[in-house]
Amino acid sequence: MTDQFAFSYPSPLEGYENLEPLPEERNEDGKSFKNPQHGILSKAYEEFPDPLTKGGHGGFDIHIYHFQNNPDQVAYARALWERIRREFPELRIYTFFDKPIGPHPVAMFEVNLFTPAQFGAFVPWLVIHRGPLSALIHPNTHDESEEERNHTQRATWLGDRIPLDLRIFKLMKEAEKRKEEEAEKAKDGRL
Repeated sequence: MTDQFAFSYPSPLEGYENLEPLPEERNEDGKSFKNPQHGILSKAYEEFPDPLTKGGHGGFDIHIYHFQNNPDQVAYARALWERIRREFPELRIYTFFDKPIGPHPVAMFEVNLFTPAQFGAFVPWLVIHRGPLSALIHPNTHDESEEERNHTQRATWLGDRIPLDLRIFKLMKEAEKRKEEEAEKAKDGRL
């Protein structure tokens, strides 16, 4: 489980300060509130919010897992992989792995989503069609040092959560730190 205090969080109301209080009036259902209408849709309908990537890497990765030693799950996952490639050819669909890779402790395949429209179409479709499989949905941000956070605190799951091997993220951070230190030493040696 992610330590909720390991990260900082900007106020959700940033940019919405000092506005009139919201009305307490309810809709006809008696439960939901009437919201002030201003005729402008959120930018989030058109592009992923910052700090999510909007380029070639995709704003979201979806890892769809199967237990590689369970022939029924392997067959279902392979059929799902094929169906996604046929029905959603505009998405980036990666290799069908038959063993664990990276922080993923069981076999999986990955799908990248590039727009809110793709997210809005594919995720509900996957909710219905994923069958017995679990899926990790995580954002991609510009800052590669946030990979662990993107795979944990910012992630969401369809089906059962599968614990990730987070050690790889610590190794990546250590390697990046060594690289920065070596670059600094090289810079100091040239002066």
